[in-house]
Amino acid sequence: MSVEAARTDLTLGIIGAGVMGRGIAQVAAEAGITVLLADARPETVAEAIDFCTDMIRRKVAKGSLTPESAEAAIGRLRPTDAGPDRGYDAFASCHIVIEAVAERLDIKQMLIAALEGVVSDECILATNTSSLSVTGIAAKARRPERVAGFHFFNPVPLMRLVEVIGGIMTDERVLEALTAVAHRLGHRPVRVSDTPGFLVNHAGRAFATEALRIVSEGIADFADVDRVMVDTAGFRLGPFELLDLTGLDVSHAVIEAIYHQYYEEPRYRPVPIVAQRHAAGLFGRKTGRGFYTYVEGRAQKPPETAVPHADLASLRVWISNRHQDAADTLRSIIEAAGAHVETGERPSDRAVIMLAPFGEDATTAALAEDLDPARSVAVDCLLGLDRRRTLMGTPVTRPDMRDAAHALLAAGNRPVTVIHDSPGFIAQRIIACIVNVGADIAQQRIATPEDINSAVEIGLGYPRGSLRFGDELGPGRILGILDACHAFYGDPRYRASPWLKRRALLGVPLTLRDA
Repeated sequence: MSVEAARTDLTLGIIGAGVMGRGIAQVAAEAGITVLLADARPETVAEAIDFCTDMIRRKVAKGSLTPESAEAAIGRLRPTDAGPDRGYDAFASCHIVIEAVAERLDIKQMLIAALEGVVSDECILATNTSSLSVTGIAAKARRPERVAGFHFFNPVPLMRLVEVIGGIMTDERVLEALTAVAHRLGHRPVRVSDTPGFLVNHAGRAFATEALRIVSEGIADFADVDRVMVDTAGFRLGPFELLDLTGLDVSHAVIEAIYHQYYEEPRYRPVPIVAQRHAAGLFGRKTGRGFYTYVEGRAQKPPETAVPHADLASLRVWISNRHQDAADTLRSIIEAAGAHVETGERPSDRAVIMLAPFGEDATTAALAEDLDPARSVAVDCLLGLDRRRTLMGTPVTRPDMRDAAHALLAAGNRPVTVIHDSPGFIAQRIIACIVNVGADIAQQRIATPEDINSAVEIGLGYPRGSLRFGDELGPGRILGILDACHAFYGDPRYRASPWLKRRALLGVPLTLRDA
């Protein structure tokens, strides 16, 4: 069973002319593929072709398509009257048919069965499902080996990533053909095994889930978490901005589904505040209120904590050398701010004690060196201190010590986020969990390291792929953060993936495949 992706007469059927179906139709027509389009509502087909026509002609206006190429692409869009009540005879000539109908297993299974009565035995039947098992969709097919997942992302012409998903029975030649078709469409295909969330939704679990855990513990508020992840870690949106944009009605269902589909895997465990806010209808931008309130489409964010006044030149600071690279970074900025940095093995009685732990909270870090927790503060140095800086104290840190450290870190108009004591701060916890989930996807052979990184960068828009993040920061450091969080909480959500642990111990990159 094989389809030649480069053939000039390649004909693609698409059933479901909604947002996803019309997006796939547009890129396929532009790639020289004849597209037959169907929908349960015939008027939706006409609307979809009009939409695609408009989008293709806009490209002419922008200079990205010639008029001749645009009109040829439009001519390859063919409406059909096929549907559940009218049959699918119109698709008899198709080499590939993609279904993009409602996310219901029974509907998809019935559609596959109906198509098998019409198309040739060589025709590939693909599903654009985002949440259902490909194996389950193919379970009642006469030839399950020709059924595969071909999951695009919205908007299809801009999100140039597609997951090529093999069910248990899918023929390898089917996956090779869909991979080749994806390249013809100008998309980056990533090969994925049939697991809950596939690759992109699976890899994205840690970002919001760990952020929600941080807020639920009272460590920081929504806005502070977002500021740290955008300003310090380089994400385009913070986790709560993203939840509001996606809509909690959508995100809540995905969070719950993947958690239960993985039989309550602790790494994906939700927190109660999600269900509570969902029950209250606080879905985000679409309802005008989510984690933020929206006025004319703009999030109303609380102001940042004011910088305390301090005579910086009179301050004395003692910096722990436990992590030498972090200590050197801290020393340079504290000296630049004008404070005196003590060089003794132990701090004087008046010094602010400054720590730079990885994975530990300020309390544990202070006690590990037998330091006065009332004068101790901790600074997150994982991603450097060039941008936003994160500060936390112990539960008994004196306010004057915390305020002095805040003022020092804010010197030069640097933004500072002050949080309550937490293992791993904000960025350390979230990034370590992102890397760990990516490593476990690699460990399960759901996708290759290269595909994991590409899917995360293109599909999720993260500044680095999961494994690339880990390699840049150091697998050993990520492992240390997870181990410290695991030791503090005793929660298996922080247990390190075998893929991460072995590579960290060996001192090799996370992208290294097994021999």
